Amino acid sequence: MTKPMDITKKILADHAGLEEVESGQLISAKVDITLANDITGPVAINEFNKIGVEKVFDKERVVFVPDHFVPNRDIKSAEQVKQVREFARSQELKHFFEVGRMGIEHALLPDNGIVTAGDIVIGADSHTCTYGAIGAFSTGMGSTDIACAMASGETWLKVPSAIKVEFNGKLNKYVTAKDLILHLIGDIGVDGALYKTLEIGGSTIHEMEMDGRFTICNMAIEAGAKNGIIEPDEITRNYLEKRSIRPYKFYTSDKDAEYERIIKYNTEEIEPTVAFPHLPGNTRPISKTGDIKIDQAVIGSCTNGRLSDIKAAAEVLKGKKVHKNVRLIVFPATQEIYLAALRAGYIETIIEAGGAVSTPTCGPCLGGHAGILAAGERAISTTNRNFVGRMGHVDSEVYLSSPYVAAASAIAGKIASPENI
Repeated sequence: MTKPMDITKKILADHAGLEEVESGQLISAKVDITLANDITGPVAINEFNKIGVEKVFDKERVVFVPDHFVPNRDIKSAEQVKQVREFARSQELKHFFEVGRMGIEHALLPDNGIVTAGDIVIGADSHTCTYGAIGAFSTGMGSTDIACAMASGETWLKVPSAIKVEFNGKLNKYVTAKDLILHLIGDIGVDGALYKTLEIGGSTIHEMEMDGRFTICNMAIEAGAKNGIIEPDEITRNYLEKRSIRPYKFYTSDKDAEYERIIKYNTEEIEPTVAFPHLPGNTRPISKTGDIKIDQAVIGSCTNGRLSDIKAAAEVLKGKKVHKNVRLIVFPATQEIYLAALRAGYIETIIEAGGAVSTPTCGPCLGGHAGILAAGERAISTTNRNFVGRMGHVDSEVYLSSPYVAAASAIAGKIASPENI
């Protein structure tokens, strides 16, 4: 009789061909999808070429998404994308996304059904953990690990122990999934789940749509987690039925599965939350943020660039104007999201308010392009990190928030609650 296991252990055991696994065990597991982008992809390709194999393990399961410095910022970034493009063509890869058809990788892959429930997904990007929202084991790895998996279709890892987090209750007005995950990281710290599974559940999550679930799992890495994961349910099924290009499998945790820690929150006690410089765990509720003037507001990224995020910003901006001293930049996460926002009138609302809308890109999130901060400037952003120099100059500051708060702050010229706009 097998030991009780949490959802992550069950996925890992199946992919390792084992009846059971336990925390700390080293395993070799089959991989469903490998992923790299225009920064990490060239390194992975170079290492792949050193291995000496001619072809990737499966041309439908090796994915490249140029999204960090695209449209190309400069000659170097153009050369990087060219290398990835030429490799994808020579390997006849099914999934390579060119400008005009691309998007931010962690929105693009699930929306196109490339990743699905029950998968093991490894990506040369730390926010690969996003796909835990659909019930997959997904985690970031180095480019060399990705190269080996591209060649073999397998990877090795240590089985993580699990922390169970439950959010129960109704969300207050203007409180979103972003506020929940910021609240959690603020509580346990940026290393509070180091190399562990963050299994997220509770009544609040069970009622949450997919956009919010993606936001929560996306930022699991900001607490140091190996992966974030949410048990799939009918909301997950409805999302996957329209998209998944492969069969999927729903795993659930055993009732008597062992957890290193169980954390419970009353969602009704959580208000809009802001992470102050220079850590995602340096959080304060909106009622205690004080008078912080800003120069720029960014809405988008793999964390909050989905349609519901654009809608939330438009709701706040409707009939109002962005403060004269603030630059508001909005980045829909994919072309499809951009088009849907356009058709719904959200883009028109943003532009009429004085915001700029850009093609999908990770650019400003990592200080890459299209929104870099100068010395002494402050930005409020719906992105996932606010480390020193994250969005530009080392003497700039980044504050993390939900789209509601970012939009309200763009209007007020300082960090503000939507309630006061």
